[in-house]
Amino acid sequence: MAKFLIPLLGVIVVLLMVSCTSKPTLPTAYEDYPVYTGTDLGLTYSSERSVFKVWSPPAESLILRLYAEGSGGTALSEHPMKSGKDGVWELSLDGDHAGTFYTFQATVAGKTLAEVPDPYAKAVGVNGHRAMVVDLLAADPEDWSQDQAPPLAAPNDVILYELHVRDLSMDEHSGIQAKGKFLGLTETGTKNAEGHTTGLDHIRELGITHVHLLPAFDFRSVDESKLEENNFNWGYDPQNYNAPEGSYSTNPADGALRIREFKQMVKALHDQGIRVVMDVVYNHTGATEESLFNQLVPGYYYRQDENGGFSDAASCGNEIASERPMVRKFIVESVKYWVEAYHIDGFRFDLMGIHDVVTMNEISRTLRAIRPDIFLYGEGWYAKSPAIPDSLLAIKRNVPQLEQIAAFSDEIRDGMRGHIFTPDEKGFLNGAPGLKENIKYGVLGATAHPQLDATQVKWLNAESPWAKDPSQCIVYASCHDNHTLWDRLLENSKESSEAEKIRMHKLAQTIVLTAQGVPFLHAGTEFLRTKYGVENSYQSPDSINKLDWSRKSEFISVFEYYKGLIALRKAHPAFRMPTADMLATHLEFFADTPETLLAYQLRDNANGDTWKNIIVVYNGALEPASITLPEGDWQLAADGNTVNTSGIPGRIDLRGSLEVPGQTGMILFQL
Repeated sequence: MAKFLIPLLGVIVVLLMVSCTSKPTLPTAYEDYPVYTGTDLGLTYSSERSVFKVWSPPAESLILRLYAEGSGGTALSEHPMKSGKDGVWELSLDGDHAGTFYTFQATVAGKTLAEVPDPYAKAVGVNGHRAMVVDLLAADPEDWSQDQAPPLAAPNDVILYELHVRDLSMDEHSGIQAKGKFLGLTETGTKNAEGHTTGLDHIRELGITHVHLLPAFDFRSVDESKLEENNFNWGYDPQNYNAPEGSYSTNPADGALRIREFKQMVKALHDQGIRVVMDVVYNHTGATEESLFNQLVPGYYYRQDENGGFSDAASCGNEIASERPMVRKFIVESVKYWVEAYHIDGFRFDLMGIHDVVTMNEISRTLRAIRPDIFLYGEGWYAKSPAIPDSLLAIKRNVPQLEQIAAFSDEIRDGMRGHIFTPDEKGFLNGAPGLKENIKYGVLGATAHPQLDATQVKWLNAESPWAKDPSQCIVYASCHDNHTLWDRLLENSKESSEAEKIRMHKLAQTIVLTAQGVPFLHAGTEFLRTKYGVENSYQSPDSINKLDWSRKSEFISVFEYYKGLIALRKAHPAFRMPTADMLATHLEFFADTPETLLAYQLRDNANGDTWKNIIVVYNGALEPASITLPEGDWQLAADGNTVNTSGIPGRIDLRGSLEVPGQTGMILFQL
């Protein structure tokens, strides 16, 4: 970072730092700021007293104000805080202050900055502008102490299901009462107009292991005081990292209620055998100059460009400087809090490639000391070049340096459906040539294999794969970003019939659910989810974003097929091999198959499977193709329409050759 730091300029630089210009000027050296090693920043509450601590080395004074409400009104009282060791300001107030709201206000270089909530706030008022004093134990729901995550034997057993809290329940036919709320994920017995399960029961019926919740911490873009306006946002604009989002609670003004209802949701999912992953956005904040971090320690939490302005690797106005000690400390303590207080089972890191490797590994080590079975993954890229070198960042090429942290494989995604930013481009699913190595790459979980030529993997731009083991690779066909898989097929397969597009869709998810990496499903893909062609629906209305539960009935055969594939994957460890060495031993690709057909065998009871040998074949061409079967009798377990782990009736004792219909995946086995 030295080349980005301005030399010592004394008082002049400090004055510039807080000037009214649009760009912050660096202080003498952020690296000279003291580092606080205690674990008690923020509020420490008891019924006898509340102790407040905030880190702000450049502050000349800090004021704590107490309020009766989370917004509006005048302060009940204000209290000067005392400057202490290592840049920490402290104040202790006697008495029980539960239910009171508070703010901090710093003065730096003679300039009084804005009132902001506590960065470590665990509860906030409406729209998150004031922190709330809360008795966390009193906010626990009934039987919270008995909550337990479902068992997870290995990371390869994970099957992810990406879901926006609001999307699940907003459809008028969802049968869910608490529409758009955390509590919507606690309701059971809900059905659509045709009598098919919806909501939590649907997710359990599908069989996934982990629900990945799009941002559910307090974000900035939805006005919680005007929920009748039905404002929508994905939530990738963080405001208060340690408090739940208010628009998903039944009363955003009550910070304690947010906590209780979030925990009720987690417990309901756990009770149904489903783990919970939080999508977290530590790479940037929703606000930049006005952010609570910048109003307490101007500039420190953000990276600067060569001109002293905010670097913007997130394309959102700023990028968090995760490599700075107190920023790293905040991130690590934040995720630790969610695990300990909310029993969260994993995290997906938005634009993980902006974070430095050291920080990500410290997160992994810290959380695994609490929960060895925590699952961590993220986007191994950034939007724009960050202000520190790629060699330090958690991008895909550096995944081998990451400790039990996975990254998304856009190579397999784009190989299946065409490049993400070229909507009409065809992929393997449409019979496009030159993409077989991409499909192999995904099947192998982005690991090295004697039969993989990484130089032929389109868009990889590397001579070797980036994952050490398949559990470091997330295999997916679509997510909340960009077109849904169904909408992409509507765009790049206009000449195809609906039946043909359904076959392509099934082929894509057959690849995802039989690949050796960790499968990831976008909520609703199991009934061909559409957003009506809207590619970036981050603030589109519910009519675009909601899960349309009538489609489950319309495409129930697709749902049943995906449900069957998930059950097959869970029943057969050959699809969940833990190491690249095991894949090299047990997975063999067929030689000399057509450019648009990939077939491989999982041999010799791979990973202790009860099936001795398994053949998986994907035909991306419109026309049928034949493969020659190895010696012996083979039974068909999946044919693109039916999944039967005992063998599809009438399709057993197969010998010689097998005809594979166009745009279809098939699975065969020998006992």
